[in-house]
Amino acid sequence: MDSWPVNWEALDALIIDFAKSENLIDDSSPPSSPLSSSYHSRLIIRQIRRSLEVGNIDAAIDFLRVHAPSVLEDQRLLFRLQKLKFIELLRKGTRDDRAFAIDYSRKFLAPCALNAYPEAYEEFKHLLLAFIYDKDDQTSPVANEWAEKRRYEIAGLVSSVLRAYFHAYNPIFSMTMSYLMSIHKGFCFRQGIVSPISNLTERLLLEERDFPAIPPESLYEAQVFDEVDIQALAHAVELTRQGAIDSLRFAKGDLFEAFQNEICRMRLDDAMLDELVREYCVYRGIVESGMKTLSEPLKGNPLESGCCSSPESSIDVDHRGAKRSSSETSATTDLSSMQGTEPTNILEDCSPSGSHHSENSSLLRNRSHGAGERSKRKRWRGRCDELDFISDNHFNRCRKQEVSTALQVASTTISKGVEHTSVEDKYEIVLRMKELASTGMAAEVVEEINALDPNFFEENPVLLFQLKQVEFLKLAGLGDHSGALRVACSHLGPLAARDPNLLKPLKETLVSLLRPSEDTLVTGLPLHALATSLQVAFGKRLGIEEPQLMRIMRATLHTHSEWFKLQMCKDRFESLLRIDSLKENNTAVLTSLTASKSNAESCTLGSSQATISSATRVSDDGGSPNQASSRDVICDENAILKVMEFLALPRADAIHLLAQYNGNAETVIQQIFA
Repeated sequence: MDSWPVNWEALDALIIDFAKSENLIDDSSPPSSPLSSSYHSRLIIRQIRRSLEVGNIDAAIDFLRVHAPSVLEDQRLLFRLQKLKFIELLRKGTRDDRAFAIDYSRKFLAPCALNAYPEAYEEFKHLLLAFIYDKDDQTSPVANEWAEKRRYEIAGLVSSVLRAYFHAYNPIFSMTMSYLMSIHKGFCFRQGIVSPISNLTERLLLEERDFPAIPPESLYEAQVFDEVDIQALAHAVELTRQGAIDSLRFAKGDLFEAFQNEICRMRLDDAMLDELVREYCVYRGIVESGMKTLSEPLKGNPLESGCCSSPESSIDVDHRGAKRSSSETSATTDLSSMQGTEPTNILEDCSPSGSHHSENSSLLRNRSHGAGERSKRKRWRGRCDELDFISDNHFNRCRKQEVSTALQVASTTISKGVEHTSVEDKYEIVLRMKELASTGMAAEVVEEINALDPNFFEENPVLLFQLKQVEFLKLAGLGDHSGALRVACSHLGPLAARDPNLLKPLKETLVSLLRPSEDTLVTGLPLHALATSLQVAFGKRLGIEEPQLMRIMRATLHTHSEWFKLQMCKDRFESLLRIDSLKENNTAVLTSLTASKSNAESCTLGSSQATISSATRVSDDGGSPNQASSRDVICDENAILKVMEFLALPRADAIHLLAQYNGNAETVIQQIFA
């Protein structure tokens, strides 16, 4: 899982979209610009959820009256809210509140119970037992009504309804994370595999889900949905068949809207997700590090700055809300204004060697050219849920932004060239190497890394080979064949002689000399993938661990592919969640000069699709299946579903049975019951 290829450029785009959608970064837009309608709607949903979770039912109903009045027209939902308010009045325990509860039940709760749904009046009479049973009596017949978990259940139900009402779904990245982690956990459980990222997924993907939205009564009339859609939704988000039908009813038959409704019911720890995203953004140079105050190497305990960190995950979150004072805001502004400046003596007297000092000084001068890239970075502002119409101080808060745990790296000395370099300077060095590699400046990358750490490429010969490949192709593309051959003789040849696996890519590289110069340029090569590999490897040499989010993406994308190989079909929702773009990566970086994409011969879950099977097993690389016999059988999707339903079999087993009987579902069922 740790080596599974990921298209990090596609992930960067998803992350940036997420950060902008959630207003986590300053996007250089005018302060007066209005919030996006989706973000504004999500804020309203959050505030209503929080009101319900703390028992402030009146505030929640007031919000609904202002922003979603038609939602309260559903008597079923209104009755649930009124039951909760009745209990909250009794929970206060004062004589006046008991009197209010009696009056409220007479004027509002009882009349609503008559019209809400058939069982509502019986529920109302049962609720009246709360007058005589104490809230702390766990054996009472109304213990469930007294339980505070009722608040969270109703809050989740209202959130599900409002998401569909506003069409305010979570950002794509949030939905993708929920979906991938859900599949990952299910796959590991079913296959008996210990997840390498369980310490992260268990904390990030919460066990509880929001209650599903209730379809309007008018939609309970008989509706016919495609069985393929029902099964696709049920398996994707772990619903029963009836649950999938109800979800499709609520979405009026729109499969993808139903899927989004269901995937948004899965809950993530927002604070932890934000920290994971911030850690990744700093590592990738998307946002400012906020480390200008750490101009010295880290000493002592790196956690003394106030971050709470787990030794395994390096991600822990301070959940205490805090107002950002004007002095903090001013300090942040001053901090961000310093990001474009470059100290002139950071590496002064770093090395006892004069040669190292001159090399590092040269490197530092070269790094000054990267100030333009740093100036493009955004400032992280964090999640701030303040709205003009909210006056409750419980909700008017912004989480205090701590220095990301990603930046609390060990001050381990790697070589004389960087042993006294500060943490932020190490980040800048690694980001510069990444930027140079991604633009094809391979010779400069090798020169600067050798100046900092002469032993790095001895331990990473494949990276050196790939960089020299780029240099070779760049020279060949410019028509400098003699220069390209010098690179091949000096570096590519000796490296291939030591590693036989590099001999084939060396031959393919040399073939480029026979092509026209314009066809030999490196523009079509996966330079970004090479740059990320270099960033991870060289960052580790400098004591900078890769972000936890990278580990999560590798593991979950791997299990996603493995799961759908077992299902012998294509994921119906991977395009919606951009999972296909995250997998679009040249796995053998520069080991082949042509970008090859392996397309699995797999079915989609569409009714017009078919599965090709002959007791097949899909190959590990996601390519063509390895044939168990010489015949291919075309399995119709409806036949697969029929066998699954009648025999209660998993999809893969149904396909294997159909393959033995020429794809005929009736024959399979007759043989089994014969």
